[in-house]
Amino acid sequence: MAMIELNGVVKTFVLHNQGGAVIEVMRDAGFSVAPGECVALSGASGAGKSTLMRMIYGNYLASAGQIRVAGVDLVQAEPREILALRRESLGYVSQFLRVVPRVPTLQVVAEPLLTLGVDAETAQARAADLLRRLRIPEPLWSLSPTTFSGGEQQRVNIARGFAHDYPALLLDEPTASLDAKNRRTVLDLILDAKARGAAIVGIFHDAAARAEVCDREIDVSEFAPRGAA
Repeated sequence: MAMIELNGVVKTFVLHNQGGAVIEVMRDAGFSVAPGECVALSGASGAGKSTLMRMIYGNYLASAGQIRVAGVDLVQAEPREILALRRESLGYVSQFLRVVPRVPTLQVVAEPLLTLGVDAETAQARAADLLRRLRIPEPLWSLSPTTFSGGEQQRVNIARGFAHDYPALLLDEPTASLDAKNRRTVLDLILDAKARGAAIVGIFHDAAARAEVCDREIDVSEFAPRGAA
């Protein structure tokens, strides 16, 4: 049974600053991802990879069709259902860290577990393990990651995304700009997640990383509206 499933997904944008013009950017998108499978979204820049990821996460609402993750249809779901899905079943590692300022790094990484009711000691131990694996120096753990370099923020974001064993994961360029050692750590985290049965959708411009962790590719340009360039 698929953990992530899309059927007949359509996406349009309304350009309110251009007289309400409606632009269709995606039509009849459909695929499924089984537990333990990693699927890469491919296609040229502008093909709609990020748009599709945002629809799967519920940041963008699909105009038609079904997007089911862990049995929840994000096209029809209420906001509280989407929040519950993200809390329990759907993780997202974006390229950018968005956190409340002044919250210590250890707390930022532990927060997904704390939200689920995991005791503080266990949650912080898991967070500490991930921060060590991703080579964030321990003296920085008590500081807000908003003060960190871009590369350090990316690694904190990855640690946070892998803190909870989400059944479904979305990964947006998880190895971008990483040095060789941290890149290897991230690939191992992805392989570990697959081994425990996570269904993963990712964008990987790193061709070698894509070849190592992904089982197949979905060319998003195939979902372009008929007649689109």
